Amino acid sequence: MNAESIRILIVDDHMIVRQGLKLIFETEDAIEVVGEAENGRIGVQLTHELNPDIILMDLQMPELDGLSAVTQILDEWPDQRIIILTTFNEDDLMYQCLQAGAKGFLLKDTGREALMNTIQAAMRGETLLSPEVVQKLLAYSGKPANSRQQHNLSDRELEVLQAAAQGGTNQQIALELDISERTVRAHLSSVYNKLGVSSRGAAIAHAAQMGLLD
Repeated sequence: MNAESIRILIVDDHMIVRQGLKLIFETEDAIEVVGEAENGRIGVQLTHELNPDIILMDLQMPELDGLSAVTQILDEWPDQRIIILTTFNEDDLMYQCLQAGAKGFLLKDTGREALMNTIQAAMRGETLLSPEVVQKLLAYSGKPANSRQQHNLSDRELEVLQAAAQGGTNQQIALELDISERTVRAHLSSVYNKLGVSSRGAAIAHAAQMGLLD
């Protein structure tokens, strides 16, 4: 592996899932699987020992579930990049993980391209959500778009936040809104401050709860 390889820790109690992911990563020169864990407790321990670049985290696991592991890891290492491995019946846990600061979500039947795009986005500090996940968040919030809670975001900040929720990278948002990437980052930073959150994922979850995502 070269010095620029993305170091990944896989945390999932199903061996077939871990093996499947490892087979995919074996064909990617820029990816190195540095460890694997069958439950959240071991996942937290290996995070401390290995300091991976990316953690792929299942939600439903014995001993320590994914949400608890995410919370423990981000409490101690707030900059750690965690991508959740989820299924279609874990809306509540998915929402809570976003609020905790998870960098993205992957459905367990996702394809190679979506997997790699999500990993690359997490490495950039961005949260990449598929349209399916965004729709699940909107449905979970239970708030129609025409019944928004009061907020103090500017029109441009709201546009940037909505574009981020649609899975746009900073570069894509900049092109879409005809502004610079630096301005996108500044707007997102302001959004975090106004919503009282510290990550893009948490901002998206909060916005969904407030009914701000169309």
